[in-house]
Amino acid sequence: MEFILFLGRLDKEILELIRKAEYTIMENAPICEIGKNFVGFHNGTEKIIVICTENAKRLGNYKESTIINDNDNHKTRLFIRRALRHEATHAAQWCNENKITGIIGDLENRINENKLSALESSLDLSGNFMMEVEAYVMEDKPKSVIKALEKYCL
Repeated sequence: MEFILFLGRLDKEILELIRKAEYTIMENAPICEIGKNFVGFHNGTEKIIVICTENAKRLGNYKESTIINDNDNHKTRLFIRRALRHEATHAAQWCNENKITGIIGDLENRINENKLSALESSLDLSGNFMMEVEAYVMEDKPKSVIKALEKYCL
């Protein structure tokens, strides 16, 4: 799976915890085609997480070259890491009887304004405001995602 190349140490730990929770990880599944702005999906019933690497590369203006500066693909790396953390948060929520984990308090005041339009798109799919807010907040907090997965899924 190509997306693994974009992950840092903590993200690889999240990936391993997702696998221990008996989730299947898929990349560029057909669901990725419902919208080019979607970089990940969670299906709790089937225990599947999808990472849409091709969408992330397009959104992040990925540059493929043998000689690239490590910062050239920073945005793509960020999109993929955030997608994994976001969907892993949904996995932890699913393990918590489909409720927010509560790992981070005061969620509504912690969401970055830049994520509000993405939040609206996610709400169209999930319909659960607080679960989406928690997932967006935890995108930037890999240690909290790890804590939630360990607490609720293992």
